Amino acid sequence: MGEMGCCEGEVEGRGVERKRVRVLATGTFDILHPGHLRYLEEARKLGDELFVIVSRDANVVKRKREPIIPEEQRLRVVSSLRVVDKAMLGSERDIYEPLYSIKPDIIAIGYDQPFVESDLERELRERGINAKVVRIRKKEECPLCKVEEIINRILIKRGEVRDERE
Repeated sequence: MGEMGCCEGEVEGRGVERKRVRVLATGTFDILHPGHLRYLEEARKLGDELFVIVSRDANVVKRKREPIIPEEQRLRVVSSLRVVDKAMLGSERDIYEPLYSIKPDIIAIGYDQPFVESDLERELRERGINAKVVRIRKKEECPLCKVEEIINRILIKRGEVRDERE
C-alpha cells in the first residue's frame, strides 16, 4: 500500500481493482470520552479508511466555548486511536479547505453535530466535492458521554457548582 495521502485501489480476486472508500469525521474532541469513540468507530465502519479533522481552537470558540485541551494535544490523542488512519487539524480560514486534499467519499457527522445533511451535501457539490454525508445516529449511553457533563461533574466535585439532582 502507498502512503495515506493518496487513495490507491486494492486488488480483489481476478485482478479487479476496487477503490478504497475514504471516510471523514470531524469534531472538537475536547476531553475524549466514550461518545467520541462510538462516533469514530461507527464512522470507520462506513469505509476502508478513516480520516479525522480536529477543529482548531479559534473555530471552536466561535461555536462553543474555549476548549479545555489545546488543539495540538487533541490532535495527538485522536491520532493515537487505532480506529483512526490519519488525523489533522482543520483550517482556521475555511472549514472545507482540508477536504480538497483529503478527497473523502463519505463525510460522517455525529448525531448531535449541527449540520443539515442536505444543506451540507449541497455546499460540498457547489465546491466540487463529491462526498456523501451520513449522520451517525448511534450514540453511547453513559453518564459522562458529553464534554459538558464531564466539566459539570468536575465542578460539582470541587464544590464550585451545586448538583441539580439534589
